[in-house]
Amino acid sequence: MFYVQTAPISAAARPATAERAVGLWLLALAGMVLVQVMLGAITRLTDSGLSIMEWRPIMGAIPPLSDAEWQRVFALYQQIAEYHQVNAGMTLDGFMSIFWWEYFHRLWGRLIGVAFAVPFLWFWLRGHVRGERALRLLGIFALGGLQGLMGWIMVASGFADRTDVSQYRLVAHLLLALVIYGALLWSALDLLYPNAVDKGQWMLRRHGWIMMAVITLEIAIGGFVAGLDGGLVYNNFPMMGEHWIAPDLFFLSPWWINVFENPVTAQFLHRLAAGFVAIALIWLVVRARRSDLAPHLKRRFYYLPFGLLGQAAIGIATLMLVVPLPLAVAHQAGAFILFSLGLFALHGVRRARP
Repeated sequence: MFYVQTAPISAAARPATAERAVGLWLLALAGMVLVQVMLGAITRLTDSGLSIMEWRPIMGAIPPLSDAEWQRVFALYQQIAEYHQVNAGMTLDGFMSIFWWEYFHRLWGRLIGVAFAVPFLWFWLRGHVRGERALRLLGIFALGGLQGLMGWIMVASGFADRTDVSQYRLVAHLLLALVIYGALLWSALDLLYPNAVDKGQWMLRRHGWIMMAVITLEIAIGGFVAGLDGGLVYNNFPMMGEHWIAPDLFFLSPWWINVFENPVTAQFLHRLAAGFVAIALIWLVVRARRSDLAPHLKRRFYYLPFGLLGQAAIGIATLMLVVPLPLAVAHQAGAFILFSLGLFALHGVRRARP
């Protein structure tokens, strides 16, 4: 008989293998956050967000299991303005159809917490996550807990005299999700692409972060468009009705409140900011092409125009078709994907650590 003795993994190889495992775990978590963002979009577009009027972080994972419990939660919903002004006469079956979207949105958030905590504990016990890295990940976990609280604060804003949630809290909820997503993705890239980076690219790096700031601003404005139902007005492009600039852009007083309260202004600013995103992105790609970056790092920047074109096409189609659910969800996911492509490109020109 012949025996083949495999060489043991060297001590130098073990950390790289462990770092890859941690990186893939963080990348999977970022994917779960993206799914949660899409579920949140469905919840908002189906007017399901106010269907659960109790915040029970632990016991809320169990849905109603009896007719009596279903009647109890439906009776709570019947007390708010949305039921009386929007869904008056809704049957229990109709209520259940919106309840499940909000339930799955909250349940997925709980699953993200479990998918973070259990592997983190395992990696920590194995010594793969320690020191600064452990503190950073615990900070992201704390942001996840804050996001759950922010979600409830947002939902609670619709329990009084409103028929929907506050657009201000909606945008805060969306941007906090973006921060968590970005932190997870960047941490994953640190582990999956740990090699030394090109030096001397500070101009490219500064331009890239300006582009990311404009993309983030565009996502925030998109949140106001969603919160104000701004996609339901002026459903033609590139003009707004028969005008390039809608005549009712600043009909509220004082004028600056239109930015946050007027759906027409929110949509106009969303269109305008999209143009600034395009300018910043295309200029960045041109500068990257002319730079002395390594070819594999240049390729990261070449993905950006495809993300931009796809997002623009979906956004225009969503507007002109009056916000169909699949396209609206794809448009929100596309914003996060474009944000991801920007982070991936910038990670290749990050500052080298000592």
